[in-house]
Amino acid sequence: MTQHGDAPDPEPDPEPEPAPGPGPAEPAPAAHRPRRRDRHGRGGRGPGLAPAPDRRDPRPTRSQRFDRIVLGVVGHVDAPWRTELGELEYVVEEMPLLPDGWTDEAPLASVVPATAEHPPRVVFFRRPLERRSETRLDLEELVRRVATEQLAELLGVSPETVDPDYDPDA
Repeated sequence: MTQHGDAPDPEPDPEPEPAPGPGPAEPAPAAHRPRRRDRHGRGGRGPGLAPAPDRRDPRPTRSQRFDRIVLGVVGHVDAPWRTELGELEYVVEEMPLLPDGWTDEAPLASVVPATAEHPPRVVFFRRPLERRSETRLDLEELVRRVATEQLAELLGVSPETVDPDYDPDA
């Protein structure tokens, strides 16, 4: 209240503004607050530490490296035979589908004959090939040997005809 001649009552102070800088202004209600755990005092874990979605890891995966090996080997082995082979697909699968009770080793590759809808295919099975090789060079040699055998089967000739450097004992 003011009377004549008295100074007016000061206006009430507005709520103080939050201090600039990091830190929560006000915690979210418990029902809407995301659950975070700081186990053993080691700091934040989880999505906050994951790589940004727009950044890719520049290293190729094992599957990508294997695909590159197959493409390189097949390009070298089938080059002289492209006219005889015609349209041919090369496919890489992780593992072959084997029937229950299969006791032999898993096949390394397979030839799928042509159908009305698809050209013939040579299917390489990545995991069995990788298991049977210790180094990248071993893997390249094994893929080359298997590709030579599969192409020879498709062409109806001996593997030595397809690749003069073919060594069945390698």
